[in-house]
Amino acid sequence: MEMKENPKLLSPLVLAFLGDAVFELLVREKLVEGGNLPVNVLHRKAVHYVCAGAQSEGYSAIEGMLTEEEKAVFKRGRNTKSGVPKNADPASYRTATGLEALFGYLYASGQEDRYRLLFSVIWKQKNQNSEEGYGEA
Repeated sequence: MEMKENPKLLSPLVLAFLGDAVFELLVREKLVEGGNLPVNVLHRKAVHYVCAGAQSEGYSAIEGMLTEEEKAVFKRGRNTKSGVPKNADPASYRTATGLEALFGYLYASGQEDRYRLLFSVIWKQKNQNSEEGYGEA
């Protein structure tokens, strides 16, 4: 999907709003591929992947893969002023916002192959950590 609005002109929080949905959809796709489970189980597993801490960890898995343009989008999202939930670590929350902005930007600019590639690296890293006892796949 390519938006009529130039993604470079969208605010970082609008990109993050869009990217949050894109990232969650990718997580849900992967979870459903894993089998037909009760919806409450799927929801618990999805939350494990889309929380700020998990997204912040995910960013570290792809950081070295990003182009200069992608890094700039991430930094715009990370550095934007937004409220941080009381239960969230501010640094993790800002990193997660940057990641969501990146996914929103890639989606809005029609770069599906790119955001799917980055997501696959995050997914693989998260599930390797799960096998080592750091998470729940």
